[in-house]
Amino acid sequence: MEPQSYEKTSKYSYWQQAMKEELDALEANHTWVTTSLPPGKTPIGCRWICKIKRKFDGTIERYKAALLPMAIHN
Repeated sequence: MEPQSYEKTSKYSYWQQAMKEELDALEANHTWVTTSLPPGKTPIGCRWICKIKRKFDGTIERYKAALLPMAIHN
């Protein structure tokens, strides 16, 4: 079953591994740079989306996690 929250996702080693792989890929691709925010600015949020990738016969191929930015609402 695909988890709907980080709290549920983080309880399982296979989801932890999927999240680690995603973070490693983001770092390897230089997706972001850690920096200080200018005064008065707030960071955007993000959330994990987790999916189970299956083979044609329905068996689990792998666990996939993606870290996505959250929409900003004014």
